[in-house]
Amino acid sequence: MFGKKAGTEELEAFYPIRPECVAEIPKTRFKPRAGKTLSARRWQAAFSETGCLDIAKVLRRIQRGGIHPSIKGLVWEFLLGCYNPNSTLEDRNQLRQQRRERYSMWKTECRNMVSVIGRGNFITTPIITDDGQPIEVEGCRVTSAVSDKKVAQWMLILHQFGLDVVRTDRALAFYEDKANQAKLWDVLSIYSWVDDDIGYVQGMNDICSPMRENFRCSTTSIGVQSQLGTLSQVIKTVDPQLHKHLEDLDGGEYLFAFRMLMVLFRREFSFLDALYLWEVRGKIPFISSKSDVMWAMEYNPNIFWSYEQPDGASDSNYGQLNQKMLKQYGKFQRKNLETGYADKNNALAVFLVASVLETKNKQILKEAKGLDEILGDITGNLDAKKACQEALKLQNKYLKKAKRP
Repeated sequence: MFGKKAGTEELEAFYPIRPECVAEIPKTRFKPRAGKTLSARRWQAAFSETGCLDIAKVLRRIQRGGIHPSIKGLVWEFLLGCYNPNSTLEDRNQLRQQRRERYSMWKTECRNMVSVIGRGNFITTPIITDDGQPIEVEGCRVTSAVSDKKVAQWMLILHQFGLDVVRTDRALAFYEDKANQAKLWDVLSIYSWVDDDIGYVQGMNDICSPMRENFRCSTTSIGVQSQLGTLSQVIKTVDPQLHKHLEDLDGGEYLFAFRMLMVLFRREFSFLDALYLWEVRGKIPFISSKSDVMWAMEYNPNIFWSYEQPDGASDSNYGQLNQKMLKQYGKFQRKNLETGYADKNNALAVFLVASVLETKNKQILKEAKGLDEILGDITGNLDAKKACQEALKLQNKYLKKAKRP
């Protein structure tokens, strides 16, 4: 699993880059390390004979060195709350089958309205007019006028998913295959139909909709705005001088950090480093409410039950949590429990942005004369592991200062 020269080249074998794009993408810094990175052998060893997972052991390993790409998909299912760590293999097989059947049902429902869904193809042009009249599109046929308002609103934006899909991670060889693009389009299309409360927002294609609440919009606010407010409070608390300078530049609302929070740094890091960063955080996919470093840091053992039984899990009574139970939480979430800090917008992503700003403190204070200069040179220059380490330090500093009278 880990050869003597294991490193970036080994990882790139899992996520090959198109040769013509190699010079354009950010440099990958993450490397798997024996004894730190969660390997397939360590992953298998973390299960009991009945199939229950020792989640505390897994979290420690991920938080030290991420997840080897050969097992990412398997580990993510637990980090994202798809399965209860205390479940058996048989339990999970049954649940997986139920979910596949449910997705198949949703896909059939959508395909009955738009025939191209689930057929290995997708659309990039409108299929109906604003008043619901069919538009002839090759490979996709709407047979009659659409009068149902929900159906019409959904059909009107399907082509936008296609336009975004063809722009998704163009440097990855994976997306040279139109069939793979079509799978992403299917997921986005079906999700927007099932979760009409959120629907579709540009950026979901970058991460297939992690952090559902970030995409919630109303006539007066956007979901990520609450995290921008928390970011402002964090910087104001830990670095008043920097906050004042940002205010003077008319950046007190921290809108310049919008994209970083909305799509979880996907465009500030290389593809591999972005995956590492997510792993070492906590809750996400399009079936969840939040976002592998990050997923592990923010892991909450109740996350599975919060999906299956929304009112069945709570962290409110810290007094009942002993040290053994606390070890089942990620580092970031554990610190919040220990201090009693319960702000729902207190996400690790917020402290990651704050740590980037703190790292660039002197440069911003000395050189930034406008908002476009604040984060202008970040892409390709960030170290995911260091960013996480600094974010945890900043969280500790903030919690101490925030509790002062």
